[in-house]
Amino acid sequence: MKSKWYLFIMVLVLSTILVACGSDSEEASGDSGDSGETYTVATDNNFVPFEFMNEETGEMEGFDIDLIKAIAEEAGFNVEIESMKFDGVVAGMQSGRYDIGIAGMTITEERKETIDFSDPYYAGLMLAVSADNEEIKSADDLTGKKVGNRSGTTSEAYIKENHPDAELITFPGIVEAYMDLESGRLDAVMYDVPNVQYYVANDSEGLKTAGDILQGEQYGIAFPKDSELVEDVNEALQTLIDNGTYDDIYEKWFGERKYGTESSE
Repeated sequence: MKSKWYLFIMVLVLSTILVACGSDSEEASGDSGDSGETYTVATDNNFVPFEFMNEETGEMEGFDIDLIKAIAEEAGFNVEIESMKFDGVVAGMQSGRYDIGIAGMTITEERKETIDFSDPYYAGLMLAVSADNEEIKSADDLTGKKVGNRSGTTSEAYIKENHPDAELITFPGIVEAYMDLESGRLDAVMYDVPNVQYYVANDSEGLKTAGDILQGEQYGIAFPKDSELVEDVNEALQTLIDNGTYDDIYEKWFGERKYGTESSE
């Protein structure tokens, strides 16, 4: 009889130990899951070379896509990419529908009222002109010239503020401006540095860049207001800059980097 009670007690003790171990294991698994949280990233569906759809693979590609994936890996979380029109990215941040937004989004005081931003990860504007244009060597030569730009952008505001004597002509999409420049209907196009460089190098017929990089908008990764992700993303971004990963991603899409992520004065 005693032996039966002894076996019963032993089984009870072992069961208690196994339950405790299982509980500890579940807690550890939960901690691991937290460090591997998946966040939804909203991005523009067509802003070459920052983000665009690869028609052959059906996957989103570009500088922003590679950067946010590298940041996620460094910070220890996962991302799911959802592409949409740019306005949807902004609205998605304001409503909290998405966790992160990366879409060549300019940091502005107005947007900062309803959206949080990471530290800047890109800045600058540049001119494109016809390859045989010898009149426009810098932005100082824009007086009286027809300058194309994408409507509704902060680069449009930059031209109005800094070059009021230029004849500003805006377009719904920046590619339309480049096409008018190629056809001779414009004297120059001013837009974001990487987009200008990419188009001139890959898609243009007889265009070149002109002048230095101009102070313009700073791009930031966007978050719903008061997001706890901002600090983690900033730390990861700085690590990627410090260890050379940012430069590797930059050179993949734009060639050798000749300036930093800070804005120039």
